[in-house]
Amino acid sequence: MKCMKIWLLILFTLMPWLAEAQDTISASDGKTMKFSLKEAQDYALQNSPAVKSASIDLESARKKIWETTAIGLPQVTATGNYQYIFKVPEFSFGGFYDYRLLPDGTPITKGDLLSTYQPGQPVKLGVQQNFTWNVTVNQLIFSGEYIVGLQASRTFKELSERNLLKTKNETKEAVAKAYYMILTGEENLSILRQSLQLIDKTLNDVTAMFKQGFVEETDVDQIKINKLNLENLVNSVTEQVQIAYRLLKFQMGLDVNQPIELTDKLDELIAQGNFKLWSQDEFDVQKNIDMKIMQTNEALSMLNLQREKSKFLPSVSAFYQHQEQLKKPQFNFTIPDIAGVGISWPLFTSGGRNSKVAQARLALEKTTIGKNQVRDGLLIDFEQSRNTYNKALNDYLTLKENLNLSDKIYRKTLLKYSQGMASGMELTQAQNQFLTTESNYYNAVLSLFNAQAKLEKLLETN
Repeated sequence: MKCMKIWLLILFTLMPWLAEAQDTISASDGKTMKFSLKEAQDYALQNSPAVKSASIDLESARKKIWETTAIGLPQVTATGNYQYIFKVPEFSFGGFYDYRLLPDGTPITKGDLLSTYQPGQPVKLGVQQNFTWNVTVNQLIFSGEYIVGLQASRTFKELSERNLLKTKNETKEAVAKAYYMILTGEENLSILRQSLQLIDKTLNDVTAMFKQGFVEETDVDQIKINKLNLENLVNSVTEQVQIAYRLLKFQMGLDVNQPIELTDKLDELIAQGNFKLWSQDEFDVQKNIDMKIMQTNEALSMLNLQREKSKFLPSVSAFYQHQEQLKKPQFNFTIPDIAGVGISWPLFTSGGRNSKVAQARLALEKTTIGKNQVRDGLLIDFEQSRNTYNKALNDYLTLKENLNLSDKIYRKTLLKYSQGMASGMELTQAQNQFLTTESNYYNAVLSLFNAQAKLEKLLETN
């Protein structure tokens, strides 16, 4: 009965852990996870290693603020000290004559006087074993460096927040690009497989016609070559899609062996794309996250300059100390309570402080130059991205029409060929034209989505 109670206690204790472990197992037990584009991005924002690392940096910056704040708060220190003195020093005031010992009513002799001498008792200046403890309280009253440091710690937290936002924007863009790559690859693969089915049917028809003597053997061989080329292309695109899946799972922070399914369809995303021609006026460089990061870096450099200048000012602090001894000697000169105020003011450092101020000023100037470079680079980047996007949009619209036409031509040529009205060379040319147009179309779709994702990242105003 007692053993049963123990096992029940262990079971109830482990139940939360077992439930958590079961959830972990079920998430990786081979069950397919389904994601839309937004769901994939949201999952990545929670599980991406890059986002997790940036979140840790932000939490560390928050802790740094309190660390810096604590410097200006009361600091209490307690110490204890045990000591053993092998030979305690002694001090004696010497002997004395005790005249109360003289006899009454008789003449006093020299011997009587000498008999009243009493030797002095030595006084020990300490105790052989003792334990001393004291408590010291320090309070910073004024420090220019501390004030600037407190401002810098808050600015550093702001920098960490903006770095986290930048990492999230980059993660969303990377997930979107991988997602688009998979969708375009799968759509391309679907059409290639349909084409392969058509070529298979044509090969069977032509083979039957060859056996009846209606076509030559070279016509059959030409169709076989077309089929082999198409099969190689299907295998190549299949491998590319598999690699894109692994890339997407890596960007999301998923196990690369975890099966996933994408729920968004390419035509739906194209319909929802809200594709339009962008103008230069739509970009406010001051709202870009990279620009905000550089502005924060410039603020940190300015605070560093102020910190170096603040070292010319004195620092003032107060203290209180209380000390006690376990055993107190007969003559105890220890002061139990002490309070005071201290000031530290480095008056002359042989030019060291001036040199540090000059270095901080140069660092600020360098950061400002870097900020201006980032600003100009962002303007150029937006212009290039805008042109790339506008070109991709025009290519997409053109190739979309070309794909419909080339597909129509290919199917008609295939029908004519099966009826003996077109040559094998004409069929090959029509097939190559269709495959080339199809490849260009999906490349244009992917380029359009990627260009839009980059523009959205540049225009993101966090």
